[in-house]
Amino acid sequence: MTARVVSAAAVGFDGKLIEVECDANKGLPALQIVGLGNKAIDEARERVRSAITNSHLDFPAKKLTINLAPASLPKDGSHFDLPIALAVLIVGGQLRQQALDNVLCAGELSLSGELRPIRGIINIVETAREHGISTVIVPLENASQASLIKDVEVIGAKTLSDIYLHLAGEKVIQPYANAPSAHSPSAHSVDLADIKGQAQAKRALVIAAAGRHNILFDGPPGAGKTMLARALVSILPPLTYHEQIALTKLYSLVGEEIDGIVTDRPFRSPHHTSSYVALVGGGTKPLPGEISLAHQGVLFLDELPEYPRASLESLRQPLEDRVIHIARASGRITYPANIMLVATQNPCPCGFFGDPTRECSCTQQQVLNYQKRVSGPLLDRIDMVVPVARVNERELINTSVTENESPEIQEKVAATRERQHVRYGQEIHNAELPSKQIAEKTRLTEAAKELLTNAAERMQLSARTYFKVIKVARTIADLDESDRVEPQHIAESLQYRANAAKGR
Repeated sequence: MTARVVSAAAVGFDGKLIEVECDANKGLPALQIVGLGNKAIDEARERVRSAITNSHLDFPAKKLTINLAPASLPKDGSHFDLPIALAVLIVGGQLRQQALDNVLCAGELSLSGELRPIRGIINIVETAREHGISTVIVPLENASQASLIKDVEVIGAKTLSDIYLHLAGEKVIQPYANAPSAHSPSAHSVDLADIKGQAQAKRALVIAAAGRHNILFDGPPGAGKTMLARALVSILPPLTYHEQIALTKLYSLVGEEIDGIVTDRPFRSPHHTSSYVALVGGGTKPLPGEISLAHQGVLFLDELPEYPRASLESLRQPLEDRVIHIARASGRITYPANIMLVATQNPCPCGFFGDPTRECSCTQQQVLNYQKRVSGPLLDRIDMVVPVARVNERELINTSVTENESPEIQEKVAATRERQHVRYGQEIHNAELPSKQIAEKTRLTEAAKELLTNAAERMQLSARTYFKVIKVARTIADLDESDRVEPQHIAESLQYRANAAKGR
């Protein structure tokens, strides 16, 4: 007799349907697993045997062979424990094959028969929906996250015996109906009202949020660069349903979220000592890195020149393509990486080059070497470079306390983004606009074109930078609710590129 139970495997950001087949033959009692499984799957033999026995069910005294099909696909994870155990119970005559028709199962078993939560449950449930499977059986702790996927009935169970009784029709488990619990991976954001002074930097931050532009704050230590970066999250619009699913999938894959959903935009701030793999992603089984975990949110790199050159150069491709590719001998994995890059840097190693109040202790060569740590091609991909000067001490003390600014600005940013969506006919922002559509969609006046042409010749702007100036100007015009890009919009946008050219 042969049994068949359907499961799934997370393959990168997607999932693949896996058929768990079980065959029983005469011979010495044994359980063999084939189908290109890893060590965790091979060890499932002992977990399944103990879980079935300790659930007061009978383990067949036969030679059992488990096949994970397709056999050519490498498989990883302990979530095949449950489908293997159910296939064994079908072969042993304790369950009917029909009870598992149009049902997908996934879960890790303890030796006592309890179900433990697994990673990547969103990938598994999405795979079930894509293949027309209407019901999934998962550990109870994963049920909340799994219920985020619509049009699939989620059965959450605590033990193998509960699932057995449910499939046998003796004790029906009702589909999970509770609202998914909300968890946030982001840091506590800062309200713009908490930042004293820095009017120009705040203005630049609003422009960056409205058009999804990458931004670099350049200034001495203690000027408020990090606070500005953290304030960005507070003015970004809330996540949409599809963005919540994408983020929850990513955080579930790395094990940071297994029982809830991500509802806040992420703010990831990896330390400059983080490894290349931690930033980009990878490993034996390629997992998302910090770049992907900042998807639909902010990747904050504090003291940009301190990061290894290889790590910084790895940002160039995802900043352009909004995805990141991880190539390994076993294959190529693609993860989403639609991020806003927010970075800070000091003007020199000591931080006080050009400071009017403190003397710089660096030599000219040290200053030049420090500024050259960030390559020109990477700077070219940063839309705005904003100088942040030290705030006067009197202004810090005498500035009156104001109400929270971020909620009001968040509404303005959301309205500005919606204006872009209407103009482009899809959910893209000015920073993401393809170069071939810029001439048609940005609507520059003749005076704005002339100003930009003269400035581009004088500043020797690259083609990429030329288009970025137009995109930032288009965002400034959108904030002013202007259908056309006027000369004043171009002039303000050019200020941020002039800062990038200083000393570079």
